[in-house]
Amino acid sequence: MDALWVCTLFLFVNVALGDACVSGQFSQSGECCSPCPPGHGVEVECGMEDTKCQPCPEGMFSSSDGLSPCLPCARCPAGIPELTSCSATQDTHCDCDQHFYLWRDGKSAAGLCAACTMCGRGEGVVRLCGAQGNTQCQPCRPGTFSEEKSDIKPCQVCSQCSDTEVEIRACQLNSDTLCMDKKLHILSRPPESDGPLAAPRLPGLGLVNDGEEASPAPGGGAAPRAPGFTPQDDGRSNHILVYVSVLAAVVLGLLLYVAYKCWTSYKQKQALSKARAAELGTCPEGEKLHSDSGVFLDSHSLQDGQPSKGSKRDSKQDGRLYINLPPHRQEEVERLLQEGSGSRRGSWRTLGAALGYEPEQMDLFGHGEAPVHTLLSNWAQQEGSTLGLLCSALARIERPDVAAALTCPAQGVSVV
Repeated sequence: MDALWVCTLFLFVNVALGDACVSGQFSQSGECCSPCPPGHGVEVECGMEDTKCQPCPEGMFSSSDGLSPCLPCARCPAGIPELTSCSATQDTHCDCDQHFYLWRDGKSAAGLCAACTMCGRGEGVVRLCGAQGNTQCQPCRPGTFSEEKSDIKPCQVCSQCSDTEVEIRACQLNSDTLCMDKKLHILSRPPESDGPLAAPRLPGLGLVNDGEEASPAPGGGAAPRAPGFTPQDDGRSNHILVYVSVLAAVVLGLLLYVAYKCWTSYKQKQALSKARAAELGTCPEGEKLHSDSGVFLDSHSLQDGQPSKGSKRDSKQDGRLYINLPPHRQEEVERLLQEGSGSRRGSWRTLGAALGYEPEQMDLFGHGEAPVHTLLSNWAQQEGSTLGLLCSALARIERPDVAAALTCPAQGVSVV
């Protein structure tokens, strides 16, 4: 029991003083594990006994910690020249480009040039990326900082504000100390103004200026001199400057937001007014007086009744304008499209999308009592609104019944 107690105490002392052991590992008996010398790898790991080492054979090398077995030498990737050949004490060094290093997959000899790791904000570089391997980073200690991502910069020492500056924000791990000049105050009078600032009047004391004595206090005796008014002494003016800047930025943002909302509202009202004007202002243009005999000719019906050369007219090549279609034909088209509004496919909204309208425009048309009439009336005012184009759109949304109503034979000439 005494021997076990001594071993336990010795092991505890070794753990408490771990920095005295180079390897940082101990055997079961409490002895410090010996690292293997350069050019030797671990043959038997430290455990019951101390570490047993063996020389690294040709084509293998030992790592720098001295507690790993010999590793196979790396092979440079294809097209990458070899800077230093492998030896028993160091691995192969390959000529990877700047900001790249030779990466190996575990104990495999195959390697490739990989991009160096960037240390983030609040971290500094403790080992540069290169022949020894990837970048090694560690968090910045108190009193140091790192403001940017880098693979070459270590943590920087925090700055100290001078006597003429006031500290606005203390140094942090990811940002340096923020200082401001004490002369940047708000309440002090500019040099070109009329005289210095008036000293404050205190209860029971006269007005005190530099170079003048205080007026006597009631009851005799000299009154104590009033302290000078130096608003920049406590640094509050600097905070006021920051608050005013933030307030100005907030007000400017609100003004921009209100202007944007007013502009969008104006555009929406303008589009709605155009749609309503097209709905109320469209008038049939089919029947016109051609002579004083009291006979009205439906010229559009005559155009519909003209036969094509040898076969039916191709609707895709029909260059007639929709606005010249007889009113009864337009009403038939609108009725068929209105009946199909219950289904997503073949409705007037689908037709509007096929004709190039945006969803916001069709939402405006939908606010009226006759959205189908509003849509077609608005489209008919545009240039190139031919029956062939409308038939093509109806074919794409699978409404052959409406296309047939557009191209069906006319009723002839109407006589009054």
